[in-house]
Amino acid sequence: MPQLEPSDDGAPHAAVAAALTRERQRTGLSLAEVARRAGIAKSTLSQLEAGLGNPSLETLWALSVTLDVPFARLVEPVRRPVQVIRAGEGPTLAASGADYVATVLSACPPNARRDIYRIVVEPGEPRRSEPHMPGVVEHWILSTGRASIGPVGEEVELGPGDYLAHAGDVPHVFEALEPGTTAVVVTEHV
Repeated sequence: MPQLEPSDDGAPHAAVAAALTRERQRTGLSLAEVARRAGIAKSTLSQLEAGLGNPSLETLWALSVTLDVPFARLVEPVRRPVQVIRAGEGPTLAASGADYVATVLSACPPNARRDIYRIVVEPGEPRRSEPHMPGVVEHWILSTGRASIGPVGEEVELGPGDYLAHAGDVPHVFEALEPGTTAVVVTEHV
């Protein structure tokens, strides 16, 4: 039976493993159900998703039919497009009670658990945020200026290049302490 040729460096079939896992999760089907529908052993599918084993053409074809995806999607690595957002561009949202502007740099794609924003803030009224969903963590990197950031009552003063992570599922605040304060925030949904 023909087998998928290993890569030149002998590495496990990481692209196939990632594709099988991604596509199975997209369908919402269990490992056992996909294996049953494809007519293969659950242990075989488990090994393939772990990057072990050497799948045959027939096995991958049966899985592509079961998962309703083109065969090539299981064997070719996902190519991510290069995306550039120049300073001052991108979808921007302004806060109503503070001089605080957030630009979405990267919205959370399906099955991922994060968003990335560029923040521009001027001194004045602090930006107070209500709690986000349970488990959210905010990761801040201050780019320019100075700011006081964190859960209410636990704020930390940051300068350029400083990093702060804090719970986002509690009331929190961002206050610019200098004109032209900018930061990047990644909201992590756990």
